Order: sequence, then structure tokens, then C-alpha cells
Amino acid sequence: MSSSSNVNRTGLLETYSYDDQIVRMFVFATIIWGAVAMLLGITIAFQLATWKMNFGLQWMTFGRLRPLHTNAAIFAFCGNAMFAGIYYSHQRLLKARLFNDALSRIHFWGWQAIIVAAAITLPLGLTRGKEYAELEWPITIAIAVVWVVFAVNFFGTLVRRRERHIYVAIWFYIATIVTVAVLHIVNGLSLPVTWTKSYSVYSGVQDALVQWWYGHNAVAFFLTTPFLGLMYYFVPKAANRPVYSYRLSIIHFWSLVFIYIWAGPHHLLYTTLPEWAQTLGMVFSIALWAPSWGGMINGLMTLRGVWDKVRTDIILKFMALSLTFYGMSTFEGPLLSIKSVNAIGHFTDWIPGHVHAGTIGWNYLLIAGILYFLVTKLWKTEIYSKTIANIQFWMATIGLSLYYVSMVVAGITQSLMWRAIDANGKLVYPNFIETVVKIVPMYWVRAFGGTFVFVSFLLMGYNLYKTMQQGSVGIEEVYEAYALDDSSVEKNATQHRKLEGLPLVFGVLSLIAILVGSAIEIVPTMLSNHYISKIDAVKPYSPLELIGRDIYIREGCYLCHSQQVRPMVHEVLRYGKQSEAGEFIYDHPFQWGSKRTGPDLARVGGKYPNMWHYRHMLNPRDVTPQSIMPIYKWLVEQKIDYATLTRKLQVMKQLGVPYSDAQINNGVMSAQTQARTITEDLMKSGVPAEVEDKELVALISYLQRIGVDYGSLPKSN
Repeated sequence: MSSSSNVNRTGLLETYSYDDQIVRMFVFATIIWGAVAMLLGITIAFQLATWKMNFGLQWMTFGRLRPLHTNAAIFAFCGNAMFAGIYYSHQRLLKARLFNDALSRIHFWGWQAIIVAAAITLPLGLTRGKEYAELEWPITIAIAVVWVVFAVNFFGTLVRRRERHIYVAIWFYIATIVTVAVLHIVNGLSLPVTWTKSYSVYSGVQDALVQWWYGHNAVAFFLTTPFLGLMYYFVPKAANRPVYSYRLSIIHFWSLVFIYIWAGPHHLLYTTLPEWAQTLGMVFSIALWAPSWGGMINGLMTLRGVWDKVRTDIILKFMALSLTFYGMSTFEGPLLSIKSVNAIGHFTDWIPGHVHAGTIGWNYLLIAGILYFLVTKLWKTEIYSKTIANIQFWMATIGLSLYYVSMVVAGITQSLMWRAIDANGKLVYPNFIETVVKIVPMYWVRAFGGTFVFVSFLLMGYNLYKTMQQGSVGIEEVYEAYALDDSSVEKNATQHRKLEGLPLVFGVLSLIAILVGSAIEIVPTMLSNHYISKIDAVKPYSPLELIGRDIYIREGCYLCHSQQVRPMVHEVLRYGKQSEAGEFIYDHPFQWGSKRTGPDLARVGGKYPNMWHYRHMLNPRDVTPQSIMPIYKWLVEQKIDYATLTRKLQVMKQLGVPYSDAQINNGVMSAQTQARTITEDLMKSGVPAEVEDKELVALISYLQRIGVDYGSLPKSN
């Protein structure tokens, strides 16, 4: 420990050491959870290539494993890597030990406990139904608590620093801590029903905007800004060169932090979100290209003069390729935000291809370089096998290339087939399954490409393990540095240079930068009466339909089906009347979806008879022979949960859904009556009466309700 736990400004020489054990712990966690995340990734990739990979198990379906994969990849793999890199670099940039060893351990074990909780609850179907924010409210609160522990440890170390000016990497760390806290709290607001169930306080359009303000910026401030900070530290260290441009880093930081927060609405183009919000999101998304490339240029130009070394140094090779993929994905992101391009790409497989070009190409490859750097430094040795590292490099590159190209081809194929209209004004491919059949070969390519990436990660894990084995940890080294002294302030320093000596002010300015755009976009959405026209025909869900909707969310149906008919000719021809904002005022949470692996369901109510839905859920191939959808046989085995229904209705009333006291008090009886009516209809086709109290009946009630109030499609035989 440092000989002085408080910041004295006498200029005295002090001794201190670094807590590298906590860094090692996060390194181990990164390797373990990275393997889990990628194994889940290839599992769901093969599930899309062949439905049999769902194994007929409730906890193994795509709808339940996909949220687990995204949470594991973002928060477990990238999160642990981020903490390892921050704790290593933060101490060295400030010449100070972490603020409190106990807080470091609470942070580590608390974060791992949250990941384990996610690994248990998500396969069980305990979800809020909001992408990247699925974890139920007790875990959401735990995340906030652990994040506060991290923040206290981080800023406490800043207070104890022996370097007056904070380096550019720390700027990005500060913005990350502040912004993620705001995003998590605002999007996480919900009212609990039970310990395992809650409803978002927002509904419909409001919920959609808040969710994608969070969803887009979770990528921005969890997968981008902290890793840019790590890039600014580890790339110069690995190259043994100073960062290319200090001025460019200033422009890069402030423009990125200010602009990024505005871009969320580009996920909702052509929806019922107000046009001004859509346009604002598109404009700022395009503007985002400049600061993003500023960071890429600063990183790559730092390698200027050592390109020969990049060819032979595996650490620099990973870092250089990661920056290249960062540049590619941050060009493609603004491109996909242009309305005309978004009309082609949205809801298609092009989007997962784009996302993985970032998470694999930028995050995984940069993490690989950082892990090799950290393990060799912390275990005081050389990389065990550069040959294995090079094989890993090329396997990851080839695997990602297969993944990305196959998904872009699949996405463009989907879009062109969906929008194809003949000379008579009719759809060329009226059956959605025709598109699915065409792209299944691309799903196989994606799955094998993902397998390449997974194997490359296993090779890295083995290489790092052997590197640790041949090295040694040793005892903590003790260093000396002078305490901060007011006389050390630079004369004639620039204003930004002075700001770098005031981390609290720096943090407040970062907070203001992200709050400006957030407030301008989100606050008007709360004034729903100004732009959401009330539709008298739209009524609250019946008690049984509410239960069915919860089952729909539990099974992750929103991950493959959207509920939003865009104002495009081919969409109206295929799905029916375009969506209106007033349709969704009782939807907590909204269910617009972000991907169409199956058709849109906004107008599915009344299109098919009850028996069609019954057969479809038990075995989709019975009604659509080439379907890739899993079977849901447990829905006729599990009983409807009436015990929590009254509480659900009460919570919905608190959220503004106009249920009367009589409707709430008679909710169970009403639900049972509706279930009996549906069952009697099913019995005409030979279904046993025993299904009356089973979950499938509740789900059918919800599916038959979607879009009915506003205009469902004509019935099909």
C-alpha cells in the first residue's frame, strides 16, 4: 500500500505498490466467460441453421439462449476485460494503488455473481423483454450497486493520484462510468409484480425510444468508449510510441461523447416514433462517422514507423486489425442510419453481421492483444507460442469474414425478396417462408464461421494458460513518486490541460455532454398527448391475454418476430394497415422487435383459427413444412399461473392502464372464462379438454388479439 492514504500536496516522496492480483482475477474471468459467450453464440447460430439444435428443451431454445449470449458477450466477456484493462492502466497512469482492496474484491465477486444470476434466470425465461437489458429488477438493482462500488474505487484512486494531469484513456473511462450509470438507471425503471417479474414504467413509443437510447448507447459506452480508452493506453505501450496526436484525442473524445448519445433513434426509422426524432437520430448518426474515424486514425497513426514490427509482433497485429474493423463498423453504422439504406437493412440479417463485425472484429481482437500484453507483464514472461497466436489470429479473421459476408448476403437477399412487387402490384414472394428457405445456406456459413472464431478463442485460452505456467507472479513491487504539489501546476497551460487536472469537473462536463442530447430526445416523448393520437378502438388486454403476452415475452418471441408495420408498399401488402403510435399505449414493454427471422405479427390477430396456432406451437412443421422455428411442447404441459394475475393487473393500473377495480377483482374468473371459450373451440378439432388450464391457451388468446383493435389481416384457411 501507499505510505500515505490521503492526498497531501507537500511534494514529499512516497512509496506505493499496485494491486495486480485484482487484474489477474479479471483476466481469468475474461477467458472463462469469453469461452462461454462464444459457445452460446455458435449454439444459437446452429439453431437458426437447423431447428433440431433446440433439442426440444424449454431452457435451450433460441429465444432463451440468445439473450444469454448477448449478455455474456457484452457484460461477462467484454465487461471483465474492460475492468482488467482499466484497473491495470488506471493505477499506472496515476501512480497510485487502487483506492480500496476490499472494494476491488466486492466489485469482482459482485460482477461474477450477477453473471451467474443471468446464466440461471434467462434460460428459465425470467426476462424483462428489453434487448441488452433483459435481467429482472433484483439483478438490475445489483448491477447498479456493483457499478457504484466500481465508481467509488475508480474516483477514489483519482483522488489519491500522484500525476496531476489525467491521460486521455482516463477521460474515456470517466465518460463510461458516468454514462452507463445514467443509461442503466433510466432504462431500468420498472414496477415489480413479484421477485421475478416486473413491467417497464414506459409503454409503446416511449418505451421504444428509451430502450434504443439505452440499447445503442450501451454499445457506445460499454463496448466503445472504454475500449477506446484501453486502446489509447495499450497501443502506445505495445508499440513503445507516444499517441499520434494529443489535439486529435481531445477532438475525438468530446465530439464522440456529445454526438453518440443522440444516435439511438436510428434503430426506429420508419416506425411510429415521431418524424423529428427519427431525423435527429439519423443526422447525428451520420455526424458520428467523423469522431469515430478520428479515434481509428489516432490509433493506427500511433503505429506509424513500426509497421515492420506490426507484421511480426502478435500483440500489435491484433490491435492493428481491431482498429481496422473498428473503422469499418463505424463507417457502416452511419451508412445503415441513412433512411434509404435503413429501409433495406433493418429487420434483416445484415444487422447481426454489422454488430458482430464490431464485437468480434473490434472488441475480441483488441481484447486478445490486451490479454497477451497483460499476461506477459503480470506473469513476467514471453508468449508461450507465437505460432498458436498466429493461428488464432488467422482463424478469427477468416471466421469473422465468413460470418460477416454471409450475413450481408442474407440480409440483402431478404430485403429484396420482401419488397419484390410484380407488374400487377402484387408481392412476388407472398409467403415469408420463401425468404427463409433462400437464406438457410447462409445460416450454415455463419455457424461455421462462428465456430472458427470460437476455436480461435480456445487456442488463445490454451496459449495464455501455458504462458502463465511458464511465468511467475512474484512479490509486489514497490515504487516511489512525489505526492501532488500545487507548485507542479504548469504555467501557460492550455485550458484543456488545466481541465485534465480537475477530474471532478471533467466528470461533470462529461455528464452534461450526454444529458443534453438525452433530454432533448426523451423528455418530449413523455408528453405523449402532443403526438400520440388516442385510438378509441384500442383497449387494454384482457386478463388472459396479459398472461399470454407474458408467456410470449418469456419465450423470447420478440427476438424473431416484429410488431411494427412500416409505411412501405410491400409491408402494407404483406402485413396490412401500417402501424400507428396509438396502438401501443398499453404495451409494457413494447414489442416492435429488431429482427424478422419470422414474419411480422402486428396484424396476426384473427388471421388464423385457434387450431392453427395450437398446431404451430407444438410443431411448426405441421403448418409450415420448412419452418426453422423450435417446438414448444411444454406449453401444453405447464399450467397457467393465475396466482399472480391480480397483482399484474394492479401494477398495470398503477402504470396507467385503465383497468377498473371490478376488472381486477374478477380478473381470474374472466381469464378462466376466456380460456374455456378457446378450449371449446379447440375441442371441435379433437384437442382434449385438459388443455383449458395450460399456457398454450393463454398464448393463443394473446396472438389472436394482436392488431385486432386497429385492423388485423383477413382470416386464412
